[in-house]
Amino acid sequence: MQTQSYKNHIRYYPPHHFVYYPILIALLSFSIYFSFTTKDQLIWTFISGIFVVLFCLAFMLRQHYALTLQNRIVRLELRYRYFTLTGKRFEEFEYKLKEEQLFALRFSPDEELVGLTERILKENLSAVAIKKAIINWKGDYERV
Repeated sequence: MQTQSYKNHIRYYPPHHFVYYPILIALLSFSIYFSFTTKDQLIWTFISGIFVVLFCLAFMLRQHYALTLQNRIVRLELRYRYFTLTGKRFEEFEYKLKEEQLFALRFSPDEELVGLTERILKENLSAVAIKKAIINWKGDYERV
């Protein structure tokens, strides 16, 4: 498995990204084409609308449930790691951090977590800045 870094941390799900969506886009393209070139414009417009709805629903539902659960797990992991490293509760200042900042912290190794957290609280770093500040990237290979 390739070592994860800022440049390659986005993960694709091949059945969705490279099979389902291309097929759906092709079917949508054909239905739009037929809605302009045949006498049955109404039925082909309706079919095109169905494909648009399927595309939107598939995109939203595929990630919504998994990401919601994973966000909770990332929070719990950060709380556990911070407590293990410092003996202090992460929840005492967690409310000061934005979700994007919390989720960017998950890539930091234990030896950088405490210092980076202090930096975020002082400088209000963005998620991109946090990820770029990580020296020894800790890959998250299980994220959907």
